[in-house]
Amino acid sequence: MSKNYNVAILGATGAVGTELLALLEERNFPLGNLKLLASERSAGQSIKFAGRELIIESVTETSFDGVDIVLASAGGSISKKWLPIATKAGAVSIDNSSAFRMHPDVPLIVPEVNPESAHYHKGIIANPNCTTILMAVAIYPLHQVQPIQRIVASTYQSASGAGARAMEEVKIQSQAILNGEPAVPEILPYPLAFNLFPHNSPMTDNAYCEEEMKMVNETRKIFGDYDIRITATCVRVPVLRAHSEAINLEFAHPFNPDRAREILAKADGVKVVEDFSKNYFPMPIDASGKDDVLVGRIRQDISHPNGLELWLCGDQIRKGAALNAVQIAELLIVKDLI
Repeated sequence: MSKNYNVAILGATGAVGTELLALLEERNFPLGNLKLLASERSAGQSIKFAGRELIIESVTETSFDGVDIVLASAGGSISKKWLPIATKAGAVSIDNSSAFRMHPDVPLIVPEVNPESAHYHKGIIANPNCTTILMAVAIYPLHQVQPIQRIVASTYQSASGAGARAMEEVKIQSQAILNGEPAVPEILPYPLAFNLFPHNSPMTDNAYCEEEMKMVNETRKIFGDYDIRITATCVRVPVLRAHSEAINLEFAHPFNPDRAREILAKADGVKVVEDFSKNYFPMPIDASGKDDVLVGRIRQDISHPNGLELWLCGDQIRKGAALNAVQIAELLIVKDLI
């Protein structure tokens, strides 16, 4: 990585944008110029980065001139509007929204799973949904050894998945409840403090919400296997940061839990955390701020001879979003695809 690259962060003031900045500094990313782009209401504000103040700019038709890499995390409508313009300007965009994930010409990448897909980009690469990324990192090493036939996923998703304002709302609601006052929802549809509810993404015609269908469709695309049967139930829980998932896997033949544990202990991006004697397994509080997906409670499914159960926790803002995007950018640099 001897060359430096000009980077633009689109959506620099959000929770993921803030994390992107931290990761670029932490990982000594080969930065040339760094441009922070956001809405007009944020333009002119400053953000500290690597000991200096950077001024936020409002995005315009010429914002991407001279930019090599765009890290976008400003929502689907913003990505649809601006990323084609960035592509025309010669930049490669890594998009954290759902705008391009299922587009046939846009690679959907988890670097630990399908790095080779980066070779086929046409200027835009999609960052998968947070729950999909965390699950893919944890189960793909097993899929490589024995193909997974069916996945049943149940998620426990933190407020961070709805952004920084949702995280703050949970804090405010918690204090209100402790003070004997009503918890008023503004960002999320219902009070999340001391509560939980099925994921608040729009419902689809098949009675699954969009979040659940993202896990289904994105996992198949990333694995390059459209025969895997997948079902998901996604739930929003009163945790500030880091998602949890209970995963049930079905194979054609039994998969020994000790063998699975051995495989995952060596897998990139995975840390096995389990102490059955102390009933200690991955928790969101342990996963917060960490790069690895924590995996534990690896056990035989007693209801099916070919079933395997596992539990995982991962930082939604970090590996579930910002870190995966930065890793894709690093992948592009290593493979000279910019």
